[in-house]
Amino acid sequence: MGAVTPLGVGAQPLYERWANGVCGIENGGGFCSSFVPREHLSVKDVRRLDRFAQFAVVAAHEAIVQAGWDGGLPFDPMRIGLILATGIGGLETIEVNYDAMRERGPERISPLGIPTFMPNAAAAAISMRYGIKGSSFGLVSACSSSGHALGIAARMIQWGDADAVVTGGAEATMTQFGFASFHVMQALSKSGHSRPFDARRDGFVMGEGAGVLVLEEEQAARKRGATILGEVVGFGATSDASHITAPDPTGVPAATAITTALRDAGITPGELSYVNAHGTATELNDAAETKALKVALGDDAYRVPISSTKSAIGHLLGAAGAVEAVATIQALNARVVPPTLGYAEPDPECDLDCVPGKARALQIRGEGAPVAISNSFAFGGHNVSLALRGAEQ
Repeated sequence: MGAVTPLGVGAQPLYERWANGVCGIENGGGFCSSFVPREHLSVKDVRRLDRFAQFAVVAAHEAIVQAGWDGGLPFDPMRIGLILATGIGGLETIEVNYDAMRERGPERISPLGIPTFMPNAAAAAISMRYGIKGSSFGLVSACSSSGHALGIAARMIQWGDADAVVTGGAEATMTQFGFASFHVMQALSKSGHSRPFDARRDGFVMGEGAGVLVLEEEQAARKRGATILGEVVGFGATSDASHITAPDPTGVPAATAITTALRDAGITPGELSYVNAHGTATELNDAAETKALKVALGDDAYRVPISSTKSAIGHLLGAAGAVEAVATIQALNARVVPPTLGYAEPDPECDLDCVPGKARALQIRGEGAPVAISNSFAFGGHNVSLALRGAEQ
């Protein structure tokens, strides 16, 4: 696993700092302020990659090194897939080139513009860097993008289309246009704080970064002696078919995604140890997600601890699902549930166990390693739920 987030460069800082109550949100945004491109990339890469693709390449490198692939690919390159999602793509490059055209004429647009800002640019950069030649593409479904990517990557392996898939998501929309666009929608927090499920929540805080995971077919991974960190055991996806930005208030379509993931995993709600919530800190989303969890889990919804990574890093849009999957796997393996930061005033509509204050020990339910649900819901009504199992200890 690899990550670049407002809590630092690397997957470990993401989980450890969040679990210790550190918030990476400053001045109303989850900026990756510790990310210095030249510390990780060549001059050529910095010039040719939009910021979202830079994040993706660095996160992918961490994941690939951790997987033991840095000495060479362990499988036929044609049998390795790559799905790198984004919600928007190279927004910074689009803005820079559009300004150049308006101010100095169309001849001032960079010939690298389209190859830099296209949403599949990150996928292309990673595949070329490591010689990955199987099915490779970008994927866009707003804030569910990288959740979809992980689910589809797991399916590719299960269906026999690939022996391994590098997958995840990246986003970098912390630009003037990006902030202004969400601001006029009244989606952003006016206070600049991300308080999921809290009565004072007033909108989401935008963040940036990337999360990448290396998935392999289990027997092939064991045969080569790989260190297995966890397992994608379930995937569920639905659509609200209701409203372009507001979630279905009944929570039923999202609940169906959750129950589908649990059924795919072969586990019951009573065997669930943790839920990493979508938890955007918007009034409508958090209330709808609470209803969805109650519909999907029944009485167990009140027992299972629920926390939101977005309370520590903001909303990474298309990268959120992958980054939160990385954090969820680490929580399962550490056997510690991180808190929902900023949660202090309960909301009667969000009356589940939101892990306020500080981290707590994770209680394993059922047999074997613990299982968690990680939710991603999106503009457009896209719902994704992943069931993730930690490593045996």
